Amino acid sequence: MVPTTRIGIVGAGNVAARHADVLSGFPDVTIAGIADTDPRRAETLASKHDSPAYGGHADLLEAGGLDAVYVCVPPFAHGSPELDILSRNIPIFVEKPLSLDLETAESIADEIDRRGLPSAVGHHWRYLDILDQAKELLAGRPVRLAMGHWLDKVPPVGWWLDPAMSGGQTVEQAVHVLDLARLLVGEVSMVHAVPAENSATGEIDHATAAVLRFADGAAGLLATTCLLRHKHRVGLEVHADGIALGLSETELVVDGQRQVQDGGQAKTMVDRAFVDAVQGKEADVRAPYREALKTHRLALALARSAREREPVTLDG
Repeated sequence: MVPTTRIGIVGAGNVAARHADVLSGFPDVTIAGIADTDPRRAETLASKHDSPAYGGHADLLEAGGLDAVYVCVPPFAHGSPELDILSRNIPIFVEKPLSLDLETAESIADEIDRRGLPSAVGHHWRYLDILDQAKELLAGRPVRLAMGHWLDKVPPVGWWLDPAMSGGQTVEQAVHVLDLARLLVGEVSMVHAVPAENSATGEIDHATAAVLRFADGAAGLLATTCLLRHKHRVGLEVHADGIALGLSETELVVDGQRQVQDGGQAKTMVDRAFVDAVQGKEADVRAPYREALKTHRLALALARSAREREPVTLDG
């Protein structure tokens, strides 16, 4: 018999459903329960995986028997689930973004460190095989210019346009692109984001342009919008001496000509690595919580700059 790792999931939206599908395909994992504040949604996802449904994370934890928990909740709901899970010494996988504010995420990171528990964050783009190829092509050639894009539509969830619930497009979506930029270019020392004027009051910025200065001297740009009818362009372009690379979630474009398709296993690999870590095996966890916090801090700095209409300097 294969030893079974019992995993609970907090949240029953699309991202939680994706993780549940992947995890249920592992022979050594059992989905031990799914919790959501919408009981019908929890029941729908739980019934698909033959697991019990709960009306909240507290009930899931009270049922016990968990080896790890996935937290797949909207930005505004982070904080209490993670800290309650950690209080029971249970390893944790958290979907991005980590929170609406820096203080909540820092308190979670401190608690993970204090307890020495395995953790991971859903930056699955770190597992793209085309990212490894991009790093090889850039070896010895530091990036001098990076240009990120997230040009898309409004996701079909009611809370997304409310800045007090989503944190805005940079925090909720473009954080993936910012994470790639940190991997390929380095840390960012200054950001200056300029939002377009909104036609609707009380909503997130519908378009933003930003300048980034990287610590090693590279220049960066980020453009975001949610005004479109479909996903138009999402990814990162990097330019170094004699080479230009464009990365998306599905392909790498070299010098605007050669296209390399990704193998499509990133979403499986990010879950497998975390399960291995929970089981005490040698694990390829590429975005533990403390590391993901650096990307979250960058995204929040951009959101702050757009809100305050001023440049923001990041600590080294």
